[in-house]
Amino acid sequence: MLCANSVMQFTLDGAPVRDPMNDQSSSETALVLFSGGQDSTTCLAWALQRFARVEMLGFAYGQRHAIELACRDQLLSGIKSLRPDWASRLGESHTLEIPTLAEISDTALTRDVAIEMGADGLPNTFVPGRNLVFLTFAAALAYRRGIDHIVGGMCETDYSGYPDCRDETIKALQSALNLGMAKNFELHTPLMWLDKASTWKLAHDLGGAGLVDLIREHSHTCYLGERGAQHAWGYGCGECPACALRAKGWREYAA
Repeated sequence: MLCANSVMQFTLDGAPVRDPMNDQSSSETALVLFSGGQDSTTCLAWALQRFARVEMLGFAYGQRHAIELACRDQLLSGIKSLRPDWASRLGESHTLEIPTLAEISDTALTRDVAIEMGADGLPNTFVPGRNLVFLTFAAALAYRRGIDHIVGGMCETDYSGYPDCRDETIKALQSALNLGMAKNFELHTPLMWLDKASTWKLAHDLGGAGLVDLIREHSHTCYLGERGAQHAWGYGCGECPACALRAKGWREYAA
């Protein structure tokens, strides 16, 4: 099965060209940023399809929607039931407490305030430096555990304009981490050029209807932490930017 953004090439006699990355990764370990949301769960499935062993890392940073972290157990249980081969590849699940991120920020993700656009053109759900901090801590953990591959759900296609989700940012950070730690980390962002409809499709391509249903029922996206109202695309307030993107993607995917 092809992974997102991969290109299958063929020789003149019609035989597929072997992808050396796939050969290499079939015996390596990856660390996935796993929050319990739609994107990170899809990335986890992507990594399980690609790597021999996969560890996970979540962050408790004082987010209003901390319920996302509680969703991880049901998602992992579902993934194990869905694919026994994936179950055998699942490694340790780590959680890091970094409350300082909330203490130094003043955003709608870390404060009980209304979600609105800021004067800089960014929604006030933007937590400055969040992905930079996440990936730096992930690299530090990966360094200790001898892991070279780090997978994150950053995307600059269907997103809220966060500058730390951009491909340019991730590539620059990869260079900085490798220089600063004298390593050869690879930061994988399989969703970078996918809209939300394509993310739903990728989940289906990786794990069929079972994975799509698991993500709908048990992943969490809503910025307000709302899990009371159920929609066709899952649980959430249905109004915040995260719910709006997820709902729009579902409608386009299901059409």
